[in-house]
Amino acid sequence: MNLWIKNANAYIDHRFVKTDVYVLNGKIADFRRDCCAFEDVPVLDLKGAYLVPGFIDIHTHGAAGIDVNAADGEGFAKMAAFFASKGTTAFLASVLTDSPEHTTQILEQIALFKSTQPGGGASLLGAHLEGPFLAAAKKGAMPEAYLKSGDTKLLGRYLESGVVKYITIAPEIEGAQPLIAYAAQHIPVALGHSAADYATAQKAISAGAKAATHCFNAMRGLDRTEPAILGAVLENEDIANELIADGKHVHPANIRLLYRLKGNKKVMLITDSIQAAGMPDGQYRLGMNDVTLSGGEVFLSDTNTRAGSVLTMDRALRNILDFLDISLEEALPMLCENQAELFGLNKGYIRLGYDADFTVLGNDLTPLKTIVGGNVVFEQK
Repeated sequence: MNLWIKNANAYIDHRFVKTDVYVLNGKIADFRRDCCAFEDVPVLDLKGAYLVPGFIDIHTHGAAGIDVNAADGEGFAKMAAFFASKGTTAFLASVLTDSPEHTTQILEQIALFKSTQPGGGASLLGAHLEGPFLAAAKKGAMPEAYLKSGDTKLLGRYLESGVVKYITIAPEIEGAQPLIAYAAQHIPVALGHSAADYATAQKAISAGAKAATHCFNAMRGLDRTEPAILGAVLENEDIANELIADGKHVHPANIRLLYRLKGNKKVMLITDSIQAAGMPDGQYRLGMNDVTLSGGEVFLSDTNTRAGSVLTMDRALRNILDFLDISLEEALPMLCENQAELFGLNKGYIRLGYDADFTVLGNDLTPLKTIVGGNVVFEQK
C-alpha cells in the first residue's frame, strides 16, 4: 500500500518531529515536509497528531470473546480487529498449556490464518508457547495435568509448524537446561512460571534465555539470602522483562523498581489479555479453565488465582506514564522498540525501509487511527 501522511508529529529517533511520511509498497520510503507528493498516492492529513510506531503485543491469550486455544480464522480476525482498535499493529498469539494434540491443532490454525491473513486488523506474527515446560509450583492458570519436563523432540515438532516464535520455560524442571539451549538456537526463550533458585536461573540465562515472562508474576520472589529467579532476571542487564502494567498484577512501586533497574530498553509492556478483554463482567474461558471477570480483574472461577488480564496496549501506555511519571518519548520503546529488537522485526521504529506500521494518537493518547503496512485498519468514529 502507498500512502502520503501529511503534517505528522512523528516519533523519530526518540523525539517528536513535525514531518510528512511517505509509504511505498507498505514500507517507509521518505520524510519530506512541504514537498511535492508522489503521484496518485492517497493522502492522510494528521493535522499535527502524534504518529508513533505501532504497538507490538508479544503475550496475549485473546480478546473480544475469542480464546486463542479455541480460535479459528474468523476468531483470529476478530481479535486482530480489536487489537488494532487499541493501537496494536502486530501480536503473538499465546498458547496456554494444553495437550500435545490440541496444541498442534492450535498451531495449525495460527499457520493457516497467518498464511491467508486478510487486512483489517493487527498482523499475527506467530505463536508464543506458554508451556508445557513449566513448574507446577508456579503453574498459575496452567492445567497441571499437561505440564511436562523438558522434551526437545516435542518442541521440535512444534517448531516444525513454522509459526512458533517464542517460548516460556521454567528453568528448574527436569531437562530444562538442554531444552533452553536447543530452543534458543531457533527462537527467543523467556523464563517464567518458575520457583527456581538464583543459581538455576543464572544457568538458564547462560544457556540462552533472553527474557522473563510477566516479571514478578508466577515466579519466586526475592529473599535476603536467596535472590531466586526474580533476582536473576532483575540483575541481568541482558534480560528483557515482560510487564503487565495494569496496576493489579504488579504494584506500581515494583514497576518503578523494575524501571530503575532496567530503564526503558529492557522492559516490554504486554497485555496477557484473555477472551474477556473488551467484554462485560461475566464468565469466560482461558484454555481449559473457567474464569470470572469482575471489576476489571480475572480469576479462575474456583480459586482466587489470577488468570490473565483485560488490559489493552493503549491503556498500558497511559498507565505506565502515570506509574513512572515519565514522558511519552521515554515510554514508547516499551511498547514497540524492545519487542522488535528481541524478535528481530523490521518494525517498532519510524525509519526508512521499515514496515509502515503506525498508531496515530490524540492528545489524550487514545488511538485515532491504526495503520498496518500502509493500510488504515482502524479509524476512530
